[in-house]
Amino acid sequence: MCLFSSTELNKNPVEGFSAGLIDDNDIYRWEVLIIGPPDTLYEGGFFKAHLIFPREYPLRPPKMKFITDIWHPNIEKNGDVCISILHEPGDDKWGYEKASERWLPVHTVETILISVISMLADPNDESPANVDAAKEWREDYTNFKKKVARCVRRSQED
Repeated sequence: MCLFSSTELNKNPVEGFSAGLIDDNDIYRWEVLIIGPPDTLYEGGFFKAHLIFPREYPLRPPKMKFITDIWHPNIEKNGDVCISILHEPGDDKWGYEKASERWLPVHTVETILISVISMLADPNDESPANVDAAKEWREDYTNFKKKVARCVRRSQED
C-alpha cells in the first residue's frame, strides 16, 4: 500500500475511521474522522482531526491535531495528539519510551489511526499531554466522564 494512498483506504476501509486529503492538490495534509470506539466513554462521538505530514515523511512522523473538542489525558487542550508512534524516531532522551515504540517509517495512516483509537480506549495517564484530564481521570472519574460525554454530544452536532 502506498503510504499516501487514500484510494487504498477507500477500497479497504477500516472500521472506526475515515481519512482523505483535505485538498486533492496537497498530499501532505489529511483530514480524518474518528468514530468513538464501542464500549468506551467516546462511543458515539465523531471526532475530526488533521494529520500533517512533513516533507521528510516517512523518515519523520506526521503531527496530528483534533479539530473537534475532546477531553483526554493524551490529547493536549489545543487538540495536539501525544502518542509514542508520533514521536520522533530514535531513543527517548528521558528513557520513558523504547525506540521501537516511537516513529518508524513503516507506519501508515491506518496504523497511526488504529493506535489513536486504541489510545482513546486506554489512556496513558503516566505520561499525559493534558495533565488536568489525567488528574481528573485518576482522582475524579465521575467528572471526567461528564466532560467526555459533553464532548461526544457536541461532536454529534457538528
